[in-house]
Amino acid sequence: MSEAVEGAMHARDDAAKPLKILYFAWLRERMGCAQETIVLPEQVKTVADVMAYLGARDERAAHAFEERASLRAALDLHHVPHTAAIADARELAFFPPVTGG
Repeated sequence: MSEAVEGAMHARDDAAKPLKILYFAWLRERMGCAQETIVLPEQVKTVADVMAYLGARDERAAHAFEERASLRAALDLHHVPHTAAIADARELAFFPPVTGG
């Protein structure tokens, strides 16, 4: 676990749990990684909040999350709307809409 994650974990109460975030397709390319594990601030409560939080971190993330409305999300392997509460989820996956040819 990175020092940044450990530091964030200590910044919140003991009930805070790390959330594994997965990025697929061009999101992975824009973020520069396939996944990361972070502890979110207390005020981040929904999928939309997570997207806003991630998008505000740096220029790379802002670019990845600039088209939030088109992104899909899954909490613990279940597709959810952006309004879904993250609550005790262990994993949140983001992916662009699937297109076929």
